[in-house]
Amino acid sequence: MEIKAAVVFETGGDFSIEQLELADPRDDEVVVRIVGAGICGTDLGALHGHLPIPPPPSVFGHEGSGIVEKVGARVTKVKPGDHVVLAWDYCGACAACKAGAELYCLNFFLHNFHGARPDDSPTMRKGDEIIHGCFFCQSSFADFALASERNVVKVRDDVPLEVLAPMGCGIMTGAGAVMNSLQARPGSSIAVFGTGTVGMSAILAAVVCGCTTIIAVDINPDRLNMAKELGATHTVNAGEVDSVEMVLDITGVGPEYSLECVGNPEVFRQAVDVLPRLGVCGLLGVVPPGTEVSLDMDLIMNGRTIRGILGGDAIADLFIPKLVELYKQGRFPFDQMITFYPFDEIGQAVEDMAAGRVLKPVLRP
Repeated sequence: MEIKAAVVFETGGDFSIEQLELADPRDDEVVVRIVGAGICGTDLGALHGHLPIPPPPSVFGHEGSGIVEKVGARVTKVKPGDHVVLAWDYCGACAACKAGAELYCLNFFLHNFHGARPDDSPTMRKGDEIIHGCFFCQSSFADFALASERNVVKVRDDVPLEVLAPMGCGIMTGAGAVMNSLQARPGSSIAVFGTGTVGMSAILAAVVCGCTTIIAVDINPDRLNMAKELGATHTVNAGEVDSVEMVLDITGVGPEYSLECVGNPEVFRQAVDVLPRLGVCGLLGVVPPGTEVSLDMDLIMNGRTIRGILGGDAIADLFIPKLVELYKQGRFPFDQMITFYPFDEIGQAVEDMAAGRVLKPVLRP
């Protein structure tokens, strides 16, 4: 079928709106008419060649929401007309998948960063030219996306669908880190380093979990103000003060939990250094492969834990509907982070996001 998509023809280049041909769905695949497509830091990393993916031409986008248009013959999970959020794909057969840890699938890159289906067959073409699609098994910077039955999540139809687009990555990652990975207890304390989409979602989740000391650390005053509005009890401007000293002053001995949501080795060191004994630091910030960090081994030996977290350790089919229900009840107002853009203004949306003018841009195809 003919679709409209935002194509990148060179690494770091501009997006070009093009007419492409989308492959027909196989028996286990689903065609989704995209209603909203969030832009994430991972998309920008792919754009600038920081991920191990094939070179352009490519179509990115991995925070799609939309309406099922067509399903393959063996698909039973959804039907045409269903509202869905798109997440990540996985093989379903490796040891990690069988253990319920789909995000740690041993074939994750093959299913999400390969630029084509796992068997190398392309999903997008422009004439005779192959366009690398299938990004996170969706490539949702388009008006239609081809997904797997595994990575579509059916959601209720009484919530604005375009608002739910970021659920498939950034929102679920931050919220899941607090609720699933750390399992933050009522009355506990947490410091969140970095208040982008992931960090803000973690703050919202900390409120839901009943944390009574929620510290937002950032260098952007506007984001710190928003963090306060969304439930942070304290804010620390790391550009003006020593963030480690300030967090320790606020908590006395240090927060029970901390999260690094920036992808910066220096910030990661700070998130570890604030921990008391038996404290846990979750690493969420994405960095290029090979990035190294220097830590105080004595601190870690004294009962502190560092944990790498992907996607909030969430099972998307179970976790996304829970977050949608919390949103519906007014207890998880993540929509306050969103700024909407027309699809053909994707370049402006990316520029505004990179400059810190907006927190979570969402395209409306």
